[in-house]
Amino acid sequence: MQTKEPTMTKLTTATGAPVADNQNSRTAGPRGPVLLEDFHLIEKLQHFNRERIPERVVHAKGSGAYGVFEVTQDITRYTCASVFSHVGKKTDVLIRFSTVGGEKGSADTERDPRGFAIKFYTDEGNWDLVGNNTPVFFIRDGIKFPDFIHTQKRDPRTNLKSPTAMWDFWSLSPESLHQVTILFSDRGTPDGYRHMHGFGSHTFSMINDRGERVWVKYHVLSMQGIKNLHPREAVRLAGEDPDYAQRDLFQAIERGEFPRWRVCIQVMTEDQARKTPYDPFDLTKVWPHGDFPLIEVGIITLNRNPQNYFAEIEQAAFSPSSIVRGLGFSPDKMLQARLFAYHDAHLYRVGTNYQSLPVNRPQAPVNTYQRDGAMRFDGNFGGGPNYEPNSVADAPRQDPAYREPVLRLDGEADRYDHRTGNDDYTQGGNLFRLMTAEQQALLIENIVNSMKTVPREIQERQIAHFRQADPRYGEGVARGLGLL
Repeated sequence: MQTKEPTMTKLTTATGAPVADNQNSRTAGPRGPVLLEDFHLIEKLQHFNRERIPERVVHAKGSGAYGVFEVTQDITRYTCASVFSHVGKKTDVLIRFSTVGGEKGSADTERDPRGFAIKFYTDEGNWDLVGNNTPVFFIRDGIKFPDFIHTQKRDPRTNLKSPTAMWDFWSLSPESLHQVTILFSDRGTPDGYRHMHGFGSHTFSMINDRGERVWVKYHVLSMQGIKNLHPREAVRLAGEDPDYAQRDLFQAIERGEFPRWRVCIQVMTEDQARKTPYDPFDLTKVWPHGDFPLIEVGIITLNRNPQNYFAEIEQAAFSPSSIVRGLGFSPDKMLQARLFAYHDAHLYRVGTNYQSLPVNRPQAPVNTYQRDGAMRFDGNFGGGPNYEPNSVADAPRQDPAYREPVLRLDGEADRYDHRTGNDDYTQGGNLFRLMTAEQQALLIENIVNSMKTVPREIQERQIAHFRQADPRYGEGVARGLGLL
């Protein structure tokens, strides 16, 4: 008797159109930027941004403070950005730290990456460097971001956090291994916000006054030194003082113990980027410091607490699309998605005119043709024209001097499989081999504790990834789970 093949349930868009590829954004070439025509990506991100109200979908619980950035080294050969114009230049900043997956009432010491978002109030507009305390991330394509975050939130049936969902996704996404190794090391539970580094994580660009472009990565290095919590101490604090990191940051600034970070960059030329054996725009990869050494740029000092948490921290809105002359983007697929998603999230969560709120308003003049919208509380640009071009003498005009140099792109538009030909194991394995025996043992213990309730099929699939990174890594986890 002939058996009937089971009918496949097709994934569709919200309008019912079947989805051909839910793994890869549509890009101009394998390394090219994401195309705005990718309606499936945009629909996913827009719907995702509107799934929770009123707190942030991610980075819901955060702490913040004001301070100043001072330039210590001349980097004008790389950028004409006013914020870096000369040694000694000072710029006001706001930093918001946060947990990523936790809800508004979650504990500060949970195992989680930490958000590290910096708003520079430059004299040519706001520049937001929106990063994490890790130099890489779990995924390299923004089309997978809603799926990944769903695994970090609550199960739709049990309303509980689900290790099975987390490890199922990670085991089917080998590009996550590098970040998973960081997350389950001692760096996954930093001792407050003052004792951790920050990273722009993505590849960005700098442009000098001759129109020359270089690719850069940002590193914001704690001058207090790195301190992490042992898992048992993190669990204890989660019960006894769930606001531990908020308390530590606020009280340190009130005491006058102003935390400081050294801002550095790595620089790669366009020619070097074409020759690297790895994709330099891949968010799951780091640039080796031996090839691209850190260059100091300046110092950030936090020296003032907010007077009203809601007005100044909860309503603070950061987006990597907030950029200034001399700084730019890259073909990083995750960055391209975030350029859209973050601004869109703020429009939904805070409102159409969120950029006019005091904490978000630039210190530089603002002249736009954007009008009206909910909660417009300024003069709405009076009786001036709300269209352009126009014939009004003193109306705002475009300035070609701020135009970026051409970025040459070449590639056929398609959904390229980002996992084909990609090495997702070497850098994670290198990190494991850099750890001391004690750190390796703690990493393995943390992973085992997280995976012990996960179905065996998923355990074995993930252990295969660990083994490819380093045989001792995989064997340690397998032994801890009783699979050897």
